[in-house]
Amino acid sequence: MGQGEPPARLGLSCCLLGLLALLALRGGSGSPGSPPPPQALRHRPAGQGHGQGQEQPGGAGHGGYEAVKKHLGAVGALSKQYWQYLACKVWQEGCEEKEEEEQREPGPSPGWSLPLVGQDYLEILSAWYCSFGKCCETGDCRIVNNITGLETDLREQLHGQHLAREVVFRAVQGFLQSPQPEKALVLSFHGWSGTGKNFVARMVASHLFRDGLKSDCVRVFISLLHFPHHKYLDSYKAQLQRQISKTQQLCRQSLFIFDEAEKLHSSLLDAIRPFIAHHGNKGQADHQTSIFLFLSNLGGNTINEVALDFWRAGRAREEISMELLEQRLRLELQEPAENSYAHSHLLRENLIDFLVPFLPLEFHHIKLCARDAFLARGLPYTEATLDEVARMMVFVPKEEKLFSAQGCKSVPQRINYFLP
Repeated sequence: MGQGEPPARLGLSCCLLGLLALLALRGGSGSPGSPPPPQALRHRPAGQGHGQGQEQPGGAGHGGYEAVKKHLGAVGALSKQYWQYLACKVWQEGCEEKEEEEQREPGPSPGWSLPLVGQDYLEILSAWYCSFGKCCETGDCRIVNNITGLETDLREQLHGQHLAREVVFRAVQGFLQSPQPEKALVLSFHGWSGTGKNFVARMVASHLFRDGLKSDCVRVFISLLHFPHHKYLDSYKAQLQRQISKTQQLCRQSLFIFDEAEKLHSSLLDAIRPFIAHHGNKGQADHQTSIFLFLSNLGGNTINEVALDFWRAGRAREEISMELLEQRLRLELQEPAENSYAHSHLLRENLIDFLVPFLPLEFHHIKLCARDAFLARGLPYTEATLDEVARMMVFVPKEEKLFSAQGCKSVPQRINYFLP
């Protein structure tokens, strides 16, 4: 390795050389091209010569030592060749010169048929390395698209959101299974704070990309953090379009999350329009493999009113239909109010595929969130403890006290009161 070798790669090389040496030691006996295993050291019987239990130079003990030394030398040479082969497959550095040198000076090659160590296992090692780093020139090698895992987590960890669970899963699944989508997938999440909008966005990222939100193919924008001053809108627009375009060029699949979307200026939403507009079937452009998630508190009151009406009528919240809530959400968002959606092209041109409603959470949903928080930290709990955590939350309306005003947002902090 040269002096310019990155520390991470040197560390990896040491680990792999040690692994290859261990595998070779375990499976080296009886393999073509490998030395025979060393004979066991024989101790002389007690009382024979001076230095009981010690070997004299040149005796059987010295021969056993030489055999071990020879065996380890062969393993080291073989491991070095395996490492060179692996480095060529992963980094392609200096491989052509090496091949030319071998062609000019052909020689005997060490045994490549050691049990558990061979070219098939080097392929496995290469794939193993690629699971920890980027191995392709463009795009994210770590796209996983674990749709089954996404469905399971939505069902088991997202509480009280039968509409969001169904819409998000089916929309993402259908989009990823489409061989040539006509446009990017655009979902807009709506509801009170703490109902699970950010939770679902993180879940989508973690199941589509191995690195989740840390992936190079995932970009998160928070309105007041990334675009705080309206006087810099032109600069923000240029930066936003440049970052989206750069990510799409790098990755064959990308995810963009806009938190507090209701606080985005309408001109910023219009700047996103070229990336989410319909482009027909004229080839699969970069933007067609992108997913856009907008997270907003807009429409929360409308959603809560519908849920409260169903409760007062004695109807289960699971009877609330997507058609009913989406229709009311669109009417509210299109009203000439001070919100970015009403003044942008997103709704007027039907660029948002689904308005996803997140219902307000009730007492038993808060208990489930508390249970998950205890389990995540490996802490014991009882039903009485879960009840106590839920009672610490504020519930509205004032008369019914039906819905948690904070959702599950502060539940993980509340359980700190119950720590020993």
